[in-house]
Amino acid sequence: MIGAALWKPGSGRLRVLLTGHLGYLGTRLAPMLRAAGIEVVGLDNGLFRDCAIGPLEAIPAIEMDIRDVDADDLSSFDAVVHLAGVSSESLGHIHPAITFEVNFEATVRLAELAKQTGTARFLFASSTDIYGPGSSGRGEGAGTAAESPYAVSKALAEEELARLAGDSFSPVFLRSAQPYGVSAMFRFEPVLNNLVAQAAIDHRILIDGGSARRLDLIHVEDVARAYLAVLEAPRKAIHRQAFNIGVTGECYTVEELAGFVRETVPGAAIEACAEGNRRGGDGLARFDKIRRMLPDYRPRWTARRGAVEIFEAVDRLALRRADIDGARFNRVNHLKMLARLGRLDEELRLTTPGRMSAVSQAG
Repeated sequence: MIGAALWKPGSGRLRVLLTGHLGYLGTRLAPMLRAAGIEVVGLDNGLFRDCAIGPLEAIPAIEMDIRDVDADDLSSFDAVVHLAGVSSESLGHIHPAITFEVNFEATVRLAELAKQTGTARFLFASSTDIYGPGSSGRGEGAGTAAESPYAVSKALAEEELARLAGDSFSPVFLRSAQPYGVSAMFRFEPVLNNLVAQAAIDHRILIDGGSARRLDLIHVEDVARAYLAVLEAPRKAIHRQAFNIGVTGECYTVEELAGFVRETVPGAAIEACAEGNRRGGDGLARFDKIRRMLPDYRPRWTARRGAVEIFEAVDRLALRRADIDGARFNRVNHLKMLARLGRLDEELRLTTPGRMSAVSQAG
């Protein structure tokens, strides 16, 4: 029925394939889905398995590169939540062809297989980066102006997935703002995470010449909460829809974020540096549609509160500068380390067989 929900709490077990379940977002989303009574099977190539800061949620999982999935791997799922991919602007610039192959070609193929095997919903992890730079509020109906390989791959994938929509298959596009916050796969590429780590370790908060740009922010837990809301929503509310995932009012310049961090970390001082790496595009996306279409979705975090969480995690883990800049918490450096060790080839594939296990218990 067009207006029916895919699943309601207490109505039976929804079965979901979660790709990228070992990632920054996936490790927050998997336990949230399970706590809601959803049966979750993960799918991940394991590139970052060694980067966890603590025990991971033990779920049935397939260890496989997303480029190698076939129809047998997708049988009997009610929904696919597709997070796996080349997940950053920096990696996209280093590996543009692989970014296109993974984020576009493999995503479309995965959706085609999901549709063929009877999956009802396909939730795609997109980004507000597809709007490109700008200075006015951009809603979901705005045209895309993607510039980076990462953003272009996401925009093109959305276009092709939309063409697959039908009476029994509902693609949904979740365009996340800039994430921050702690997860079991903690990262320091996100701007707020990085600023807090600098302050906690060096007592310095370095900001660059791009510090006046505005960033829309969203806590990684609130991003996860949006995926759950889409799974629980009636089909008519989400079918072939795009949703900007962010928080109205949580749009800040880097200078403003540095001020929050200085308030959070005792003794930290803000310093300007002559050069720096511009991460992410300008903010000012609009987030009213998700509130209107999915009224039960309520983000719970603010950047100020997130800064405290990040600081407490850095302190608890007793992290040092070498940790922040090293392979464990920086995805580019981690892949470089794997390549040096001979564990990663030029196509960003592990040199061990791609299909390392059937569905098995993780953890």
